[in-house]
Amino acid sequence: MSQRSDSPPSRARNGALRDYIRIARPDHWVKNIFMIPGAALAFVLVHRTASVSPGNLLLAVVSLCLVASANYTINEYLDAPFDRFHPLKRHRPGAEGRLDVRLVMAQYAALSVVGLGLAAAINPAFLVTSAWLLAMGVIYNVQPLRTKDRQYLDVLSESVNNPIRFLLGWFAITGAIIPPGSVLLAYWMGGAFLMGTKRYSEYRRIGDPQQAGLYRRSFQHYTEQSLLLSSFFYALCSAFLIGVFLIKYKIELLLSFPFFAVLFTWYLAIALKGDSAAQAPEKLYRERAFMAFAALTFAAVVALFFTNLPALNGLMRPYYIHLGPS
Repeated sequence: MSQRSDSPPSRARNGALRDYIRIARPDHWVKNIFMIPGAALAFVLVHRTASVSPGNLLLAVVSLCLVASANYTINEYLDAPFDRFHPLKRHRPGAEGRLDVRLVMAQYAALSVVGLGLAAAINPAFLVTSAWLLAMGVIYNVQPLRTKDRQYLDVLSESVNNPIRFLLGWFAITGAIIPPGSVLLAYWMGGAFLMGTKRYSEYRRIGDPQQAGLYRRSFQHYTEQSLLLSSFFYALCSAFLIGVFLIKYKIELLLSFPFFAVLFTWYLAIALKGDSAAQAPEKLYRERAFMAFAALTFAAVVALFFTNLPALNGLMRPYYIHLGPS
């Protein structure tokens, strides 16, 4: 088996404009849907009666897409030597040596500057959080840190982008208040579950531990069992933290918990498929029934925010059944 080079090619071979657009991954912008719950929660908890500027929301979405594309740009370029060992990613522009490092860095700088410039026009909290997202791209991809090469840290550092997106949605509505810590941690662990199952699906698809280790260094230390068990752990942590948030902020929301349990279970079932959509979450829209149920879950949570069921308050008080004198 050929050995990889740890340095991507520095000169383009027949590079085209479409290659540079492709490495910005506009098809992955759908992942920014994770900012919607943050915006919705901020509206319900903080600014329910206040007017929200549609222009600010649009600006926030564009800013997030540009900053995310900056991260994707360096991700694909720096991953080029490793992607050559993946059955599908080996056809990417970087893996095929069609990228010029000078153009890649110019694109990264342009996307970063414009994205952060738009973020600054929203509010300081949104700008700082956008800069944090940009910094996570460096931490995840660039040596000497490059957390994507380290077991478990690869999943945990990548999934931090989920609560960051939540915060960006929240700060698009209000820049004066920080959201509840329980929901941010639940979002982080939920993202870790998604990323862990993605790693599991990738590892299974490659089917050869040695080949998998060439494609992704963290795979040198994983097994199918460790990936599946760690994903189960992240799901449990997320479910617990979701429960904490639901009970603490509105007892009626507890009725939505079965929806979340079904979502986690259903997504795991998708990840267990042979050619799973979990390997490319941006293509999850193809799982129409799952996406419809996710939308139903979101609608149920929103409806419960505006529902009052006083009888449920009794669940917050401890009850004891006395069987007789002790």
